[in-house]
Parts: sequence; structure tokens; C-alpha cells
Amino acid sequence: MIFRAQRALSDIARGADSRPFCLVASLTHPHDPFTIHDDYWNRYEDAEIDPPRIRETPQPVDPHTKRLQHICDLHPGDVTEEQMMKAHHAYYGALSYVDNKVGVLLKTLDEAKLAEDTIVLFLSDHGEMLGERGLWYKMSFFEPASRVPLIVYAPGRFAARRVSAAVSHVDLLPTLVNLACGSAKDFGKEIAGQSLVPYLHGEGGVGGVWAEYLAEGAIAPMLMWRQGRWKFIHSPSDPDQLYDLKNDPDELNNLASHPETASLRTKLLAEISERWDLPRLHEEILRSQSRRQVVSSALVAGKLSAWDYQPPRDASREYIRAHLDIEDIEARARFPHVRPLKEPVA
Repeated sequence: MIFRAQRALSDIARGADSRPFCLVASLTHPHDPFTIHDDYWNRYEDAEIDPPRIRETPQPVDPHTKRLQHICDLHPGDVTEEQMMKAHHAYYGALSYVDNKVGVLLKTLDEAKLAEDTIVLFLSDHGEMLGERGLWYKMSFFEPASRVPLIVYAPGRFAARRVSAAVSHVDLLPTLVNLACGSAKDFGKEIAGQSLVPYLHGEGGVGGVWAEYLAEGAIAPMLMWRQGRWKFIHSPSDPDQLYDLKNDPDELNNLASHPETASLRTKLLAEISERWDLPRLHEEILRSQSRRQVVSSALVAGKLSAWDYQPPRDASREYIRAHLDIEDIEARARFPHVRPLKEPVA
């Protein structure tokens, strides 16, 4: 993927299309299985590897954690201390691998003379429990799984700063449109998310995140609200969870049933009722699962047809082809651009 991204940037730099571009370069690291080759493993000594902050599953165990341990078939004591630290070691190496590849792309942007006019966003789709609380992988709203990096890099446009407000992936669409158009755009209908451009200028914003989880381990829709110091997790099938992340960053003390947080919990439950029709959402999920089971059974019959998107590659437009303009091919093969001989010298 990095090679193809480098090639795309080179083609953009050498091409005649002056329109703004949007390029997505996706890496699978860091991800399970937790392994990395020696070049990156050896960047760290064993003593530099941090263990989980909370190694054991906190008691009492919340129902969703129990379900995750069941579906992953990983229970307290199944993973040894040595195995856990090796997984962390490989994860650190994978982070360095990603860091290296980001550097490769930034260098390519610079070499293609595109760096000054390109806004770079770096983000991840999910976190990793990595043994915290006796859990692995993602699939929960605890901080290690749901908190992800979001870096916007454009030093010519925005001063360096750290934003502590909680924002969401759904904010990316209005943010990108705002950046591309120079102002927030009227989409003609309400969309989720808000532009993060005010944060980039140091002006602040509304902040606050609502999220939903409808996948493995959930037997009913799970919702999460995160704003400032508070995180609230609600599912019709489970007891509510409310954490004060300022005083309890490891989410060990569930305050949902405490009298002093009753008004906040009542307010959030009322907002959930306004935002979601949970019984209807539950039925929609069951119907979706039924449809996808039908599609899955069809895809595995005969020749396997992958459902995922495959970026197109048109070989007829590559290399030297008789039907292509040879001067255009040669021009696109050189960077920086070479002035044509027929162009008059000033």
C-alpha cells in the first residue's frame, strides 16, 4: 500500500491534473497477530516494554467483559506473563514500523513538491486492549479500545497544539469538506459530526462524542457518551456504566448508581431516548444479520467472491502504449518537469 501511495503521489506531481487530490494510504499494523520482524523488534529492549496498567479483570466483572472473554476464548490466566510481554514488544515494534512508513510518505510528498500545499491526517480505526483488564483486541468502549490517535499536520496552516476535547471519526467528513471548500458546507440535510477546523485554529468547539457498538459480544445495542471528564455506557441488556476519567482514568469505579451522579445519568438516558429508537435498532440489526448470512452462504458457493473493495488498476494507461501520446508519456516520466525545447527562453 505504501508503494502504491508513493507511486500515486509521483503520478500526481508529474501529471497535468491541477485539481486538489485526496489520497488514502491504509496500513494494517499495529494489529494482531502480534508479531513483527527483527528490524523493528530489536529497536526495543525488554526493559523498555510497559506491561498492562490493569493486568487482572476488575471485579465485579461487567457483563460485556464476560461475553468478550467467552467469544474470544481468553480467560484470566490463559495468557502467561511472558506471552503478554512479547505481544506488547511486538506491538511497540509495529508502531515503529508505522512511524517509519509515515515518514516515507512525508518524504515522498516533499520530493514531489506537494508538501506545502497538502494537509495530512493520521488516524486509526480502533485501539487495542492488549491484555488490559484481562481483555484483548477491541470490541469495547474502555479507553484502550476506543481511544485512537488523530493528528492533523499542516505546519504552514495551523500552529502546533494539543486538543483535549473528545471528537469522533464522524467529524472527519464535515472537517474535510470545510478544509476543501474554505467554509462549512450546507449538505442539504443533517449529517452526523461537526467540523474540527475551529480546533485547528485554536478556537475550540462543542466537543463531546456519541458512539454505538453493534458487533461481537453485544446482545443489544451499546451506546457510549464521552465529554470532558465523563464517560457513560448504556445498553438495554446490561447495567449502566459511568466513569469519571479525571479521577479514575483506568475506569475502575462505576458511578452509575451513585446518588451524586443521578441527575447526569437521567439527563443522558433522556438524550438517548431522543437520539435512538433502541427496540427498532435491535430489530434492524437482526434483519441485517439474516441478510448477511444469506449473502455469505452465496459467496462461499463455488468460486469465492470477495466482498471488499479492490482499487482498480488500468494497465492500458501504464508504460509505453501505441495509443498514448509519447510526448505526454515522457513528460509524466520526469520530475521536476523538463521545459520543452520549443518553449521560448525568457
